[in-house]
Amino acid sequence: MIKIIAIHILLILSLPSLAQSENREVVAKNGDGIYSLLKRNGLQPSDIHTFIELNKNKLGPNNSLIAGRKYKLPEPGSQTMIRQDPDQKDFSIFGSRYRSVEVKSNKLKGATYYLKSGHGGPDPGAIGKYQNHTLCEDEYAYDVILRLGRNLIEQGATVHFIVIDPNDGIRDESFLKPDKDEVCYPKQKIPLNQVQRLKQRTEAINRLYNQNKGGFHRMLSIHIDARSKGENIDVFFYHDERSKTGSRTANILKNTFQSKYRQHQPNRGYRGTVSDRNLYVVRNSIPVSVYIELGNIHHSRDQQRIISPSNRQALANWLTEGLIEDFESNK
Repeated sequence: MIKIIAIHILLILSLPSLAQSENREVVAKNGDGIYSLLKRNGLQPSDIHTFIELNKNKLGPNNSLIAGRKYKLPEPGSQTMIRQDPDQKDFSIFGSRYRSVEVKSNKLKGATYYLKSGHGGPDPGAIGKYQNHTLCEDEYAYDVILRLGRNLIEQGATVHFIVIDPNDGIRDESFLKPDKDEVCYPKQKIPLNQVQRLKQRTEAINRLYNQNKGGFHRMLSIHIDARSKGENIDVFFYHDERSKTGSRTANILKNTFQSKYRQHQPNRGYRGTVSDRNLYVVRNSIPVSVYIELGNIHHSRDQQRIISPSNRQALANWLTEGLIEDFESNK
């Protein structure tokens, strides 16, 4: 009898219990990110890859959590059981053609960026006309933001998009069809009222920052200006007057553009500027912030800067180079 009991106990100990084989589920709260959810439930940041794998069909853009949705929790230490390709990542926000992103270097490892394109939702921003086409600021600023974000991820950075379009990834057309379905991170409807809209975005940025404190952080806001048809302008930059670091970052970006124009169009010259300006999101965001104007949406030469997909990519590439220099100068 004793021998039978001993064998029975041995069998019990050698088999995983049903409760252990089922992952616990928790409901995400407003403002939750993966790190805060893991921490609240006694797990470590190193469990993030397992969490994403377990919940990959339930996550929002950029692996965001959706409040009220149930998520499975990994067993402690189980991240070693998930096979990952550290050099290849998938981001549906970039669209079907560009969603697979290869991490090519660790130049920006440890850097976190909050990328915000101007306007969106019910507000298209500045509107220009090119031949028979309507050019909306929010669509072109968003395309450049996506291209910039993808570049930064390729260099090892962490990227959060503040304005998100659920179906407009990176687009290679010259004329980007306007729509009004953009949302604010994670999936908030964008209000028409400007003050509410700016406050909503600032709160999203600061909430994400508070979930990822420590390390290197930058917020970039991209817009396209509206001036008289005869005013041709270059890319220029604003920062908060109180931020010496913001001023330095903006100047690094401006100097990068100046160098690029000298290289590619030596006889043209570059008249981009850096100045301080009292802008709500720049003033109230916790991360060091720079506001970027890509040109005048009414000027024919500036329109070429944004309607050409290769030019939009060049803008993103030059901004990336400047941001790498900004990061490396802070090490």
